[in-house]
Amino acid sequence: MASSSSEEGNHKNASSLIDELQFDMDDDQPMVETSGAEKSLSLKTSAEQSDTADEIWRNIENNRVRFPTNCDDRREGLKRTTTLKSPPGAEGEVVVSTTDDSSKQSTPTSPTGTDGGGRDGESSDKEKAGRGSLENKSILKPSPSVGTSLLNLVNEGTGAKASGTENGSPSMMDEAWERLRSSFVYFQKKPVGTLAAVDPSAEALNYNQVFVRDFVPTALAYLMKVPDPEPEIVKNFLLKTLHLQGWKKTIDNFTLGEGVMPASFKVMYDSYQEKDVLKADFGGSAIGRVAPVDSGFWWIILLRSYTKCTGDYTLAEKPEVQKGMKLILNLCLSDGFDTFPTLLCADGCSMIDRRMGIYGYPIEIQALFFFALRCAQQMLKQDTDSNRLIGRIERRITALSYHIRNYYWLDFTQLNNIYRYKTEEYSHTAVNKFNVIPESIPDWVFDFMPLRGGYFIGNVSPARMDFRWFLIGNCIAILSSLATLAQATAIMDLVEERWEDLIGEMPLKIAYPALEGYQWRIVTGCDPKNIRWSYHNGGSWPVLLWLLTAACIKAGRPQIAKRAIELVEQRLSKDGWPEYYDGKKGRYIGKQARKYQTWSISGYLVAKLMIENPSNLAMISLEEDKKIEKPRLTRSASWSCSR
Repeated sequence: MASSSSEEGNHKNASSLIDELQFDMDDDQPMVETSGAEKSLSLKTSAEQSDTADEIWRNIENNRVRFPTNCDDRREGLKRTTTLKSPPGAEGEVVVSTTDDSSKQSTPTSPTGTDGGGRDGESSDKEKAGRGSLENKSILKPSPSVGTSLLNLVNEGTGAKASGTENGSPSMMDEAWERLRSSFVYFQKKPVGTLAAVDPSAEALNYNQVFVRDFVPTALAYLMKVPDPEPEIVKNFLLKTLHLQGWKKTIDNFTLGEGVMPASFKVMYDSYQEKDVLKADFGGSAIGRVAPVDSGFWWIILLRSYTKCTGDYTLAEKPEVQKGMKLILNLCLSDGFDTFPTLLCADGCSMIDRRMGIYGYPIEIQALFFFALRCAQQMLKQDTDSNRLIGRIERRITALSYHIRNYYWLDFTQLNNIYRYKTEEYSHTAVNKFNVIPESIPDWVFDFMPLRGGYFIGNVSPARMDFRWFLIGNCIAILSSLATLAQATAIMDLVEERWEDLIGEMPLKIAYPALEGYQWRIVTGCDPKNIRWSYHNGGSWPVLLWLLTAACIKAGRPQIAKRAIELVEQRLSKDGWPEYYDGKKGRYIGKQARKYQTWSISGYLVAKLMIENPSNLAMISLEEDKKIEKPRLTRSASWSCSR
């Protein structure tokens, strides 16, 4: 009797233990790591649990089930799949899978078919008891457009459509559309853009303006919107910013180039004229008084996206639009003292609009420059004047692609080559073209660089290589086909290999690693907003999700994007759609982050719409130009024997 009683007690303890194995993200409990065959642990109903109690206890005694002592253990590629079997007579099963930082519940299978957001009828009491509280502990809401696997996308056309609500509350997508609509800015009763943020708890500052780069994901969202796209706001925005380009731009008695596009604009009411007027900022009100180099490039790229989506070529063919494109291109293609095809820029001229050591030839600007050149190449009308410009564009594209692909690319092999560079080479046969001192390679690069993977480094100029990772430049390089197929694959490999560093708990790092200590003081000038792992200095920006998603689809790795989307869905809406997150893992809402940031909202929408319909990628992607796939240039092309 004592032995029987002891076994019964062990069985009860095993049942309790099984309940404790459930991972609760809300309470941040440690995940259970299993090994070998125990990677999949079946939790059965109370009637069946006694059959497995002895086996579970044996596994524990043999150290085959381990309880981590801290939550970071779950970050090491940990995966647990729990199958909840229904009682005899009930059909289907529920699968709850947890991979790394995400926990997601899939749909109960049913012969009648169900959607990703609902349940197939009433569950029996026994079935509910068998599921226990685990069903309620899955933190990820069902995501109808993504599903439990991207493989489900191929069946969307035949399956039942998912519901947009769960338990009567609006879905995250519905909320995003609603908030995006509420940020519209109107001029003469027409929508012309969206506010940067609508945060009633913070001072507006310049967040009550329409930023050119900020509006791009919003524009793409409305071009991709189903079932009815809304391209009108995109057309209005393109024409209104084109109108602002024609203004005279003077800062401290200095006149800017005619082709400069505004960084932002806002609508104001002029009581004297008794009408709305526009006020544009061309950099004169910016933190560092720097003109936005990227605005013109984004404008050309968005014009091509609008044309691709609507099939409306009349807008791009308008004389004023053609003139606007030419002004931007002439500004960038003008002759100077440059010996490189890359574009020389000041610090703070792009999304990173504060001092962060990107002066020179930053990869973000070079990739956008390349992308804009290729888009303009498609949209310029054929005439005598345009043909000369197109010829200059083609030559620049060829030279720029060669330069970036060869001198900005870094993988394990190239890092080893740079490490062994000789210096002071004075000859056309020099291998170390920029006289980079190997001792200047930062220590972190050697640990960061995996054997599999690579990326375009941040900057290359005489005696200087900025080895930091910048997400925008690398993703744009993939979308514009500046990166070769092999390089695009290697970039995706790097993201997977260094997931914890580049993605963390909230996607995505704008730059990696953060500047700290003495380096932070010298490079940023002790910028209190760009402290380590915050804002532009290693902060995590949800808006970048759309760029990563597009790049992943283009590179044939959509599962990476799906995993990042799931991470965003865990917190972004709950946290109030913040501008950025702080911390090495992106765990904390940014110290000075605005809530209800418009491009955080639109970035999520565009990512979801592209995963839902990958054909949307065509709006923001270019295929490789075969003429520039194999550059005719050689390393000694600039050298001549003649004297």
